[in-house]
Amino acid sequence: MKRRTFLSTVPVMALLSGCKPKETGPLKKLRFGHFPNITHVQGLVAHNLSRTGKGWFEKRLGVEVEWYTYNAGPSAMEAIFVGALDVTYVGPSPVLNAYAKSKGSEMRVLAGAANGGNSLVIRPDAGISKPEDFRGKTIASPQLGNTQDVQLRAWLAEHGIKVTQTGGDASVLPIQNADQLALLQKKEIDAAWTVEPWVTRLELEAGAKIFVEDKDTNITLLAGSAALVKNHADLAKKLVEAHRELTQWIKDNAAEARKLIKAELIELTKANLKDEVLDRALSRVVLSNDISHESLERMVASAQKVGFLTDIPDLGALLPKL
Repeated sequence: MKRRTFLSTVPVMALLSGCKPKETGPLKKLRFGHFPNITHVQGLVAHNLSRTGKGWFEKRLGVEVEWYTYNAGPSAMEAIFVGALDVTYVGPSPVLNAYAKSKGSEMRVLAGAANGGNSLVIRPDAGISKPEDFRGKTIASPQLGNTQDVQLRAWLAEHGIKVTQTGGDASVLPIQNADQLALLQKKEIDAAWTVEPWVTRLELEAGAKIFVEDKDTNITLLAGSAALVKNHADLAKKLVEAHRELTQWIKDNAAEARKLIKAELIELTKANLKDEVLDRALSRVVLSNDISHESLERMVASAQKVGFLTDIPDLGALLPKL
């Protein structure tokens, strides 16, 4: 098992014109991505099993799996566009953006993975008690254009708070999840829209309070390149089935899965994860293999509202039947 970590912030579509290597013959190595977040439970468990020589996907697919980790979705989309990644756990906004920019020729959603597990939290002494209090405040998101970034900007717009990339009524600061804690503790940001376990860590370690909790969004999807589905359809089908089996195994073996999740997060973040953080964070994430069409359409509307999407092809090609 091999692992790589990438935290690039280059705009995803800047690489659209890059050349991809041509695929010939059976796929012998699957390049698999996920984030070090509890909303990516299946990725954490499978990555740790690969690390210890008990690979979940390796056994079921018969190919080598090479793991890559990212801070947020746009970076993973960059990797797929240049042919450096085959499949990843990822939020809906970057997938939809990549699908739209490629005019439907790239990105395919293979399955759902998790719902909920993300919130807008505030610093208790930031003077925020109602939506209009966000005027003049600085709010962090994980990365420009990622799912929480779009959710945040759309929510602010819904409450009459105009935000642009260079200013506006409030300031949105895209910054890696790991850096949000220190900034909130130093009072350099007033709030953050982020995912678990960072929501819980901001609560317990920085005294943050949840202002908006999202329980409904299809927050994590299993998405792959169009080439994977087109050129390796049988493997893609096996991948979806293995993912579904993994989701059920995690539900049926919660205690064992919890140990793997904790071990992998510690390995990836190089920081100890308190049991209280892990348990509270896991309680807010609902695993589901279902793809919510309603959630996807809602994300499209949010991205269009804040100017991240204009036209987007019909979502039919995005959701292949496997």
